[in-house]
Amino acid sequence: MTEQMITIKDLVTYFYTDDGTVKAVDQVSINIAKGETLGLVGESGCGKSTVGLSILRLIRRPGQIVSGEIWFENQNLLSLDEEEMRKIRGRKISMIFQDPTASLNPVFKVGDQIAEAVELHQGLEGEQSTQKVIEMLELVGITGAEERYKSYPHELSGGMRQRVMIAMALSCNANLLISDEPTTSLDVTIQAQILDLMSRLKDELDVSILLITHDLGLVAEYSDKVAVMYAGKLAEYSDVITVFKKPHHPYTVALMQSIPRVDIKLDHITPIPGFVPSLVDPPSGCRFHPRCTHAMPVCKTEEPHKFELNPGHIVYCHWVAKERET
Repeated sequence: MTEQMITIKDLVTYFYTDDGTVKAVDQVSINIAKGETLGLVGESGCGKSTVGLSILRLIRRPGQIVSGEIWFENQNLLSLDEEEMRKIRGRKISMIFQDPTASLNPVFKVGDQIAEAVELHQGLEGEQSTQKVIEMLELVGITGAEERYKSYPHELSGGMRQRVMIAMALSCNANLLISDEPTTSLDVTIQAQILDLMSRLKDELDVSILLITHDLGLVAEYSDKVAVMYAGKLAEYSDVITVFKKPHHPYTVALMQSIPRVDIKLDHITPIPGFVPSLVDPPSGCRFHPRCTHAMPVCKTEEPHKFELNPGHIVYCHWVAKERET
């Protein structure tokens, strides 16, 4: 049986604003096995980043993790106190944010910022700490690591800063790496280098990765499994080959049809009709039903339940369940 690195059960995270309650993540359940990469995809605003922040319990007011369970190393992270969580953040679970410029302090040298994490979580000091940082910078492919240690963030390119963030995330031998849109601000060539680096380090260090992105191409190339989210809800969940070759949820199918493909000749790209709903007042029933070409009366009144098409292939859709039954 595959060893699970993290298991999320019925996670609910809301934001209580003046305009109403934003149902950012609503009853989401996923798991990531040891040494596996899970691609979490969906349109902007569907709740992907909120899932990542919820794992580390970095949701701040007006946000709140309302309910659910997040199991990591046989303990529910949502039941731990803040002191216990601080021992896990950075040390066992690390996160790479999409903007390294905003994540790095501009007034401190990048080496010192990585060293702070090393000293805090691994107890290394002085020369030992410095050497560990240099080793991590070399591991992520930064040449002249000893000199780069002394550089300030503004002295590095976007790709270099992202490598520094990866080095920081891996410096304490984290078991799970949450990567939130890690290549958004980078050009195509550097994107490939960063993702190849993460893939290589995953294999070398046996790290599990949650890859949060809206780029289906990246998911197809670098993920083992895929979880598709829509408006705070999980739509479809399976291995990457199944989702890309035989998608079933109408939203997943629509996503696939709305992007260009190099393996299929298309006369035109079919956009998804309508707009992403407000999470303050989402549609009743299935949240995708106003944009769905297969919507039935039940879709407007009842939320779809978990339906397992095949072992490991999960879809939340009334229409799919009905088609399979008939």
